[in-house]
Amino acid sequence: MTGTGRNVPLCMVLGLFGLFMIHASGDGKLSSAPHHDQMRQLQAFKASLVSGSAISPSPSPQQQVVSGSRVYHVTDYGADPTGKSDSIEALDKAIADAFQGPSEGVLMEGISNLGGVQIDLDGGNYLLSKPLRLPAAGAGNLMIHGGTLRASDDFPADGYLIDLSSTTQEEMKEGSSSDLNSELTSSSSSYNYEYITLKDLMLDCNYRGGGISVVNSLRTGIDNCYIAHFTSNGILVQGGHETYIRNSFLGQHITAGGDAGERNYTGTAINLMGNDNAVTDVVIFSAAIGIIASGQANTFSGVHCYNKATGFGGTGIYLKLPGLTQTRIVNSYLDYTGIVAEDPVQLHISSSFFLGDAFILLKSINGVANGVSIVDNMFSGSNKGVEIVQLDQSKVPFTQIDQVVVDRNNAKGMNIKATVARGSTEGNGSSWTVDFSPVLLFPNLIKHVQYSLSSSRDGVFPNHVLRNVSENRVVIESDVAVPANVFVAVDQSLST
Repeated sequence: MTGTGRNVPLCMVLGLFGLFMIHASGDGKLSSAPHHDQMRQLQAFKASLVSGSAISPSPSPQQQVVSGSRVYHVTDYGADPTGKSDSIEALDKAIADAFQGPSEGVLMEGISNLGGVQIDLDGGNYLLSKPLRLPAAGAGNLMIHGGTLRASDDFPADGYLIDLSSTTQEEMKEGSSSDLNSELTSSSSSYNYEYITLKDLMLDCNYRGGGISVVNSLRTGIDNCYIAHFTSNGILVQGGHETYIRNSFLGQHITAGGDAGERNYTGTAINLMGNDNAVTDVVIFSAAIGIIASGQANTFSGVHCYNKATGFGGTGIYLKLPGLTQTRIVNSYLDYTGIVAEDPVQLHISSSFFLGDAFILLKSINGVANGVSIVDNMFSGSNKGVEIVQLDQSKVPFTQIDQVVVDRNNAKGMNIKATVARGSTEGNGSSWTVDFSPVLLFPNLIKHVQYSLSSSRDGVFPNHVLRNVSENRVVIESDVAVPANVFVAVDQSLST
């Protein structure tokens, strides 16, 4: 619209305003108010017209009219934010209405896009007598956030405060766990949900079951959550892909360490029974097991486990995937509790700190250790002779060992173990022995040796040879006795 076009209606409005001012004085006479007051009012009105605050422009055809907010406040549905009465029905109604809203197309096939709808807990504390579930499978792009959920005293002992599973799978859980596992691993099984976000929540399980169950879902986000007082799992991930757990705190008992009841801790903070998940920047402060993983290709970074000391029977991270581990643990802090890996295959542990005699245990199930890297970690102990990496061969010995590298770790108050070692000896004779058994991880296994022999005797060039490597002792012999220095490097990690 041109400038001239805009001024025409403006002048008409100003003219009408002038008539209004005259009419307001009565009988067509000017108001007795001072002239400058009238001008000030006229100028203010004109400014409001120019700025658009008084008259809104007509919407253009391209503008969309918003029908209503997609944020559902649970208090609007009668939820009690004081936590005195049961709020499960109110929360169920809010979620049901959110599912009835407009869909914005699809995510994965069969998953409708709810458009980013939010269930707002309004900062309240809500008592639940049964698990909070989504009304139907096949939906995604929804967030539940901003409050506390607490299990009632009669909450199901095997339930989860937030349960992302379908009705069919819930029936399978109540029947046979093998049926559920078969359903989850079936190639024809579709995902329940996609892109569900649980954020800024505190979950008090009240020692009645667990916190969050994610079953056969895709791209689930659990962010900035505090989960306490669970008896089974703080978070259970079963099937599906790509559940990301971030910036969260989990513990069966609320403590900051040094708890007198630590030896009695039970439960598991995070149970990953699926693939391609990530746990980042998470603190686990009390549980028998911090994280247990029985699915492949998971990543743990920035995890601080002081859930239960190894001396009390606790485990920080347990990798229960014999033969196909495919797990990366980096930049983490194992605080008086260590890592256990069964038959590790493709396992990487680096840039982590182990405090209080915490160590890494490789446990033989079928005697396999392949593609393992334990490098660039720090270990701190109490000078009790605890080794930084240990073997459990009580079932069967490790016999299939390939590409296992344990090196470049440093220890204070603990004993170094490695698959690469260097040593030297000197003497006047025809035989020199360097014993690597205190350092090498695997017993009686040296795959590669490099050595040099230098003699100070002029005019003598002895023939020498590597004679033996049994029991991780390297023996070098010469054909004549000479004073010599022998330097040896050995490796257990090279492929055969």
